[in-house]
Amino acid sequence: MTESATAPRRVPLDRERVLRAAVALADGLGIEALSMRNLAERLGVVPMALYKHVANKEELLDGMVEVIVGEIDPPAPGADWKRAIRQRILSARQALLRHRWASQVIESRTHAPPVVLEYMDSLMGTFRAGGFSVDLTHHVMHALGSRIWGFTQEVFPTPLPPADPEARAAMFGQLAARYPHIIEVATAGYHDGQSAVGSGCDDQFEFEFALDVLLDGFERLHRQGWNSAERRPGTRTAG
Repeated sequence: MTESATAPRRVPLDRERVLRAAVALADGLGIEALSMRNLAERLGVVPMALYKHVANKEELLDGMVEVIVGEIDPPAPGADWKRAIRQRILSARQALLRHRWASQVIESRTHAPPVVLEYMDSLMGTFRAGGFSVDLTHHVMHALGSRIWGFTQEVFPTPLPPADPEARAAMFGQLAARYPHIIEVATAGYHDGQSAVGSGCDDQFEFEFALDVLLDGFERLHRQGWNSAERRPGTRTAG
């Protein structure tokens, strides 16, 4: 038997394989570790081989966003607009939880690749098919913001409290004296058991709570026949 017959067959390099390897690298090592050289090493090729499939690192990142958005569930057949939008946004959130680096990359993009535009167009189409006016659809997309991609920006960063119980109690005591309402509200919600306040709020619950508040509000405005022109002073147009 010849050597060529026993050698493993080399998987041909194509754009999809490059993008999925890049996603896997970012998942495993973090987006900061992603470089054309590191990716080439993972694929067992020279860096120049990658440039046949992606022109540069920015195009690589665009393609990685395509992979992530491609993981979002398609519209549920027969679902009303509210259930369909909720299901797709929560699916987007699950994709972002699988790829923790993705929100950072999505926010850094200067233009939207076709798969991103298709997803946004599909969401808008769901609102329109549900009877929403073009005007209301415009504003609900603004209101949803980054939530359509499965993430939101917190109002402020929340550092972890000290592990030592006495130091933690002293810190909260000082904060409560100066910022009583922050401590009151922060300690009222559910947190895990790692500390008095915990390592943070239940992110999934908070995400779904805000999403449902928005969807309920959109439904109310839709039923009222809401029009932004009636809410504006003068004749200023929508931006």
